[in-house]
Amino acid sequence: MEKISLDDKHKQILLQIPLFRDLPDNIRLSLLDKLEYNVYSAEKKDIIATQGTPCKKLYVLLEGKLRVDIIDGLGNKVMIEYIVAPRAFATPHLFGSNNTLPATFTAIEPSTLFMASKESTFKLISQDSTILHNFLCVTGNCNACTVSRLKTLSRKTVRERFVVYLLEHKPLKTNIVTIVHTQSELAEYLNVTRPALSKEINKMIKEGIILMTGKKIEILNEAALKEYT
Repeated sequence: MEKISLDDKHKQILLQIPLFRDLPDNIRLSLLDKLEYNVYSAEKKDIIATQGTPCKKLYVLLEGKLRVDIIDGLGNKVMIEYIVAPRAFATPHLFGSNNTLPATFTAIEPSTLFMASKESTFKLISQDSTILHNFLCVTGNCNACTVSRLKTLSRKTVRERFVVYLLEHKPLKTNIVTIVHTQSELAEYLNVTRPALSKEINKMIKEGIILMTGKKIEILNEAALKEYT
């Protein structure tokens, strides 16, 4: 990674993330003066942070996309999620007695990262109740995502994992799910092979459970899906 300057465009992006959104003017204008930070550009395949190392920074992805992987107890590499800018990440691991990172974060396209020191971040949070509230909300959302991810990986069959994915991503009041991944990425996300996933999707289409058009999946029989949850 290469250290770069924080330009006006990046400042605006930083203030749009949930952690720093809707701050009072006096806090927003002095925000960067209170943080000890650096900004980096990362190339594709650059490792941003490694599983098992202490989390000593507030990480914010300003531009680009990261892939998150863990090495499980059997030594297998398991893809957890993709992080798309702009977004803070690894926030639940910044403070506390066990602050080691549970995963490795790798750039999968050219990216821009903002990193602030743990000490200056703590001081900023402790001085402003709005930022404290935002930080707790962001951390809670990260933990909810982790629970959702574990719910998927705990299923044994390809169909069960795919069904959990569909129901987790189905918006309210609609039966249309838009797949944000390619089929290869989705197979990695579900920790199954691409041929096995493709075969299962085709079976579900023939059974009249779903209809797939491009990246959009229409759930035709939600009751049948819920039999696998």
